[in-house]
Amino acid sequence: MKAQHQVILSIGSNQGDRLGTIKECIRLIHQEIGTVINVSRVYETAAWGFDSDAFYNCALLLHSHFSATEVLSKALTIEQQLGRIRNNQNGYQSRIIDIDMVAFDEVIIDTESLTIPHPLMQNRKFVLLPFQDLNMNWIHPVLGKSVLELVALCEDEGKCIAVASIENPLQKFDFSHLHYIAFEGNIGAGKTTLATKIAQDFKAKTLFERFSDNSFLAKFYKNPERYAFPLELSFLVDRYEQLSKDLASSDLAKEFLVADYHVFKSLIFAKVTLEDEEYQLYKNLFDIVYKEIPKPDLYVYLLQHPDRLLENIKKRGRDYEQEISAEYLENINQAYLDYLNEQKDLNLLVLDMTNRDFVNNQSDYLFVLEEIQKKINS
Repeated sequence: MKAQHQVILSIGSNQGDRLGTIKECIRLIHQEIGTVINVSRVYETAAWGFDSDAFYNCALLLHSHFSATEVLSKALTIEQQLGRIRNNQNGYQSRIIDIDMVAFDEVIIDTESLTIPHPLMQNRKFVLLPFQDLNMNWIHPVLGKSVLELVALCEDEGKCIAVASIENPLQKFDFSHLHYIAFEGNIGAGKTTLATKIAQDFKAKTLFERFSDNSFLAKFYKNPERYAFPLELSFLVDRYEQLSKDLASSDLAKEFLVADYHVFKSLIFAKVTLEDEEYQLYKNLFDIVYKEIPKPDLYVYLLQHPDRLLENIKKRGRDYEQEISAEYLENINQAYLDYLNEQKDLNLLVLDMTNRDFVNNQSDYLFVLEEIQKKINS
């Protein structure tokens, strides 16, 4: 599971429609680099270090899976899209758009092309005041001081006045009516990664399936006939215990909970792996358990082609999964779809994720959010 980074970007403009350019810049960052979580007010300040028209500046908090170098490269591309032409002249210059990386998590980076934290941030009010608006519990990894402390110590005497506000593009997604959403999918569909990403972006609690401690799993992949029933039974017991405990401790009327599974996946896999008599016995047990567990407000199924699933399984490198066949994954896919087609009282969203990558392609992630929003609105 690839972790998201917290990135602070400073954006400035002193040519043309300064506010309009900054808004478009933020839209492109949100579309192409990562999720814009928070945006500061826009401040006007005199050009710093040279004589020119006044700048508009703001800061934003970005969640992204990309490395600092990748974020920088993509930011430079956005600058070019907005008409900035960089040249080799020394000193400060007017510019239609300027994107600076101020911080990347709380790490220190010192390379030929990138220095993080920004080496001059503590000297510039037009960086510190917007950063302060983001209300982050961030400590400068070199100076050991908070943003509030850096503002108090800053000797920049130039005027830096808040002149405008910009709507955060994430605000178009209103998930306030969702208290419990469950993501499901085949092995390797990316449900845990997606659930983690959404939980981080929307400040939700998480409920993740415990699977690595199941002693029958590796045995099942080597000898399915022998270990299918104890495997499925142990999964059912574990999922019931976990859901009963974690859902009971959550206030679903007030909290937002994101899960990477729901208990009925037990029935899906059992349908594929068990013989008819075993399955009927298993289903009788499942029906008793299922009545006792709260149902999600929205259930999202991530449909993915077996070939792509096998690629993902290979990438994550779990030894006991490497013998999984495309045929087995296709059977699981079909079992899911058959079951979901029969459900009448489940608020269900099936997302075809074929040829989509919500980790490395931000627009694919936004596609998921937009489809969830459409489902909520409907």
